[in-house]
Amino acid sequence: MNPSVYTYRHWAKCDHAEPERIHLLEHHLADVGACFEALLELPTILSRLTASAGMERLHDETKARLCVFATLHDIGKVNVGFQTQIWQPGDLRDEPKPRWAGHTSDVVPVLESRDSTTASWFFDALGWDEMLSWDDTDGLTACGLLAATLSHHGEPLNLYDSKNANPAVWRSFCGLDPQACVRRISALVRKWFPRAFDTDGPPLPSSPQFQHMFLGICTLADWIGSDERHFPYEDGPDEAYIQKARRQARAAVSAVGLDISAQRQRFKRVPDFSTLFNIPYLPNAIQQATQDVPLDERVVIIESETGSGKTEAALWRFARMYDEKLVDGVYFALPTRAAASQIHGRVNRFTSKLFASHKPEPVLAIPGYIQAGDFTGRHLQVYEVWWDSHPHDDESQRFWAAESAKRFLAAQVAVGTVDQAMMAALQVRHSHMRAACLSRNLLVVDEAHASDPYMSVIIEALLNAHVGAGGYALLMSATLGSVARSRWLLRPRRESQIPGIPLKDAINKPYPSVSTRSGDGVNIASVGENGKQKSIQIDAQALMHDFAETATLALNAARAGAMVLVVRNTASYAVNTQQALEEVAGSEDADLLFSCNGIGTLHTGRFAAQDRKLLDAAVEARLGRERSGGGCVVVGTQTLEQSLDIDADLLITDLCPIDVLLQRIGRLHRHERDDRPLSHSAPTCIVLTPSEADLSHLLASGENANGLGTRGYVYPDLRILELTLRLVRKASQDGQPWRIPEMNRELVESATHPYKLDRLAESRGGEWLAHAGEITGMRLGDVQTARNAIVRRDKTFLERGVAFASNEERIRTRLGDEGVEIVFAEPQRSPFGQPGSIDKVAVRLNWLGDTEVPESVEATAVDGGFEFAVGARRFVYDRLGLRRV
Repeated sequence: MNPSVYTYRHWAKCDHAEPERIHLLEHHLADVGACFEALLELPTILSRLTASAGMERLHDETKARLCVFATLHDIGKVNVGFQTQIWQPGDLRDEPKPRWAGHTSDVVPVLESRDSTTASWFFDALGWDEMLSWDDTDGLTACGLLAATLSHHGEPLNLYDSKNANPAVWRSFCGLDPQACVRRISALVRKWFPRAFDTDGPPLPSSPQFQHMFLGICTLADWIGSDERHFPYEDGPDEAYIQKARRQARAAVSAVGLDISAQRQRFKRVPDFSTLFNIPYLPNAIQQATQDVPLDERVVIIESETGSGKTEAALWRFARMYDEKLVDGVYFALPTRAAASQIHGRVNRFTSKLFASHKPEPVLAIPGYIQAGDFTGRHLQVYEVWWDSHPHDDESQRFWAAESAKRFLAAQVAVGTVDQAMMAALQVRHSHMRAACLSRNLLVVDEAHASDPYMSVIIEALLNAHVGAGGYALLMSATLGSVARSRWLLRPRRESQIPGIPLKDAINKPYPSVSTRSGDGVNIASVGENGKQKSIQIDAQALMHDFAETATLALNAARAGAMVLVVRNTASYAVNTQQALEEVAGSEDADLLFSCNGIGTLHTGRFAAQDRKLLDAAVEARLGRERSGGGCVVVGTQTLEQSLDIDADLLITDLCPIDVLLQRIGRLHRHERDDRPLSHSAPTCIVLTPSEADLSHLLASGENANGLGTRGYVYPDLRILELTLRLVRKASQDGQPWRIPEMNRELVESATHPYKLDRLAESRGGEWLAHAGEITGMRLGDVQTARNAIVRRDKTFLERGVAFASNEERIRTRLGDEGVEIVFAEPQRSPFGQPGSIDKVAVRLNWLGDTEVPESVEATAVDGGFEFAVGARRFVYDRLGLRRV
């Protein structure tokens, strides 16, 4: 190709398979500027951006100026080091090809005038002096917004640690003239957004949070504007192209589900409670109280016993907030993938009742799953997904948010893990886009008590960003302590600012309750009883490490016709229990053990996404509301304890912190039934404990006893576990049942309140005091680690500290994200019968050590599963999940 064809044809997008097929830079800038403009036409997005500025409204001049900044997001692509990437050797003259250059970090030397030669003409060609006059901070706000828009590739530019200046890539080369291109773009921008250059416009908002929200919306605009399905490549100049770009932008924003104006026009009213949830009764106390809280309350906390209908309360509140145009949608955040999968079905049925027309397809926001509503998809190529619905081309984009984990939060309705929401607050790529998308929706965090210190700080940051942008949040818990409640509602800057509540006062707080912020304090409103009272007989058995006896207990109950749930703290103990159970049952009682597609198994988090779907459905079918009769034993881990609507006649559980124990007890006698076996007509919880008198032996040895202790990585605070053990043994010895939910507050505070923890350590002295100090150090370390990992929305894009640290993998691993993904060279057969259904599994990082993970690995079929190796580490995957060999 003759180089002259490139003259004045700076490209932004190209087909790398056919480098001659390009999309002009000026056209792509128009696409993204038009998409940003279209997004600001959406009332909720505009409202959130306005709130982040701390203003009542954004003037038209301000919106136009923001469109200018968004349009300039790829201005760095004018450099010849970028432009010549697609040139072939024959396209060059005798001059050597310029050094490769990018279009974001390579612009930093120009911005900082370290490349003074380029900076002298770059800002002049851009008309920068005029743009500097748009703010009243001596140009700092305009500079911050320019740095923000150039950060659209997922993380803030580091203006203080950039590559060396390379003036050569900004000079003319073979007919390419970067300076002329910048001047042309500057002139076009003035035609596209003339209101931006009115001299009487108000100054740009200078709030740092405003800049962060702007970046999020700008990144979203770039994602939409880069989709060739909406913006076909055009390689010739077109003076009227902006008109086409605006039409296509509005169509694209609507097609991907962000513009819900047509849906709102068809929406009539919120159906009554019984119709909405297909249940024949009126809302109970907690459900009604949740609705009585003013809808414009920014953060609301519901505390109520498991099975009391908190999920319905949250969804009903969302429906009314949608009706009042306070939110566009809802993100339901659950602590585990299994819980998210189960709630997704309920939310899908709810949306079908709420929306008679233009129903959104709720996205299952779990990496590895591609599901929206009842539809599932699979990846064909890097950027293509095939959907089983075979939608027409004009409908295919309604699944856009489901096709990439980075876009999950752009869905109008989504159900996923809390990890996905927390990544809107963490220094991971595209966190700003995630936060901007999430701001439109009601954020619901279920099982808020399940957060450790690290997660607590991140959720605080998430709430600060979400509420700071005018968003709304609802947190739910069956058992929330006083310290956690104050943390969520008051969101203090420092740990020392969390107000202490005396133990007696904490115990006497009403329960169930709905809490809101009141000035600088917390308002806890009593709501009355929900009609779910039950008395739980507690039976302490020193069988934590005796798998055979535990299996015998469970199997005897199943032989009597009971549905038995066995919850172990760790996957290894769950597998050992399952194997012991199978040995005790033999072939004679094999039908009493849980199975999936006829294969005996258990329920843990160590299964591939495809198999987790099967297991979730099988557990729900066996222990759900519509369960069939007959005895059965289901063994699992924490994946069974949260948000699943399953109902057991007998619960056998490991010792665990009291709030977790109460959560597990919530699976026991969850529904009113008349078919329970006589021997288990009253709810009983058998707690498996160590045989020792107390937990001191774990302090001395540093032993990891089934997840208990500082080296157990599950429940490290032995003080809480020791206090819980005392409560369990006392109830077992006295024969006095726990009255649920009447005693919930007393039980939780008795084992978690700071006064009780301090008194235990002081009374025992020695190693217990040392352990208390170790836990405090761990918590402080976790808190500091979390603070170092969150996005600094208190800083502008010109300040030090706003750039992300280079530890995203560590952040994701600490968060418990999807782990290290191992992709198989050939899809493997599922142990539950589906051929070629397992194409990848997630392996814990600590199982791999420093082993380098290849692009794909070979797997070998074995009886009931397959084996594979990553370096010297070998693994087996079968009906018991993923295990090390």
